[in-house]
Amino acid sequence: DLVVGLNGAGKTTFVKLLTRLYQPEEGRILLNGVDVQTYDKHDYYRLFSVVFQEIQLFAFTVAENVSMQAYGKTDPVRVATCLERAGLGPKILTLPRGVDTSVLKVIDENGIEFSGGESQKLALARALYKDAPVVILDEPTAALDALAEARLYSQFDSLIGERTAIYISHRLASTRFCDRVVVFEAGRIIEMGTHEKLIEAGGRYAELFAIQAKYYREEAEPA
Repeated sequence: DLVVGLNGAGKTTFVKLLTRLYQPEEGRILLNGVDVQTYDKHDYYRLFSVVFQEIQLFAFTVAENVSMQAYGKTDPVRVATCLERAGLGPKILTLPRGVDTSVLKVIDENGIEFSGGESQKLALARALYKDAPVVILDEPTAALDALAEARLYSQFDSLIGERTAIYISHRLASTRFCDRVVVFEAGRIIEMGTHEKLIEAGGRYAELFAIQAKYYREEAEPA
């Protein structure tokens, strides 16, 4: 599913409610017909691999930042595979200590400081390593360049596999690989359907898509 909407529409709030980082003030969230508040919180957290907009890196090794586990419990081969799938493999190959390189310079003055786009790729590798049945990506391409974004789109199905995926994006070009588009406005779902059906409906989604398409066409025109 792709979740779209203007800033402040409630997209990220929805994700944080779904993952139980926020508690609903009214209403209920059901999983297979069961109120999620009745699940053991730690068991419930295991269901989700989430990449939020605010990415946190820690003064551990690259491998530990991916696994989020102690060094002895981290599988370096699996880490390397996830980094490669997330598009960070070539960068890791340039590091003298590979996945054992420290992140940040807080503890190790030779630690690596990743760019915004590289940090997003590491966060995606972290989500892949967790291998939870539900993957939630909140603006995962915001800091990526156009080539990296296109690569993520083209490999999205192979990255996610058979998992359920919820993808939040302002860039409506990403709708093409999603089975369903959900449009939020003022904290409510106002439209839901495939890209083609929503375009045919001529509603809010069609309006937003047309605006973005016009912008990209104008950008592509020679001065």
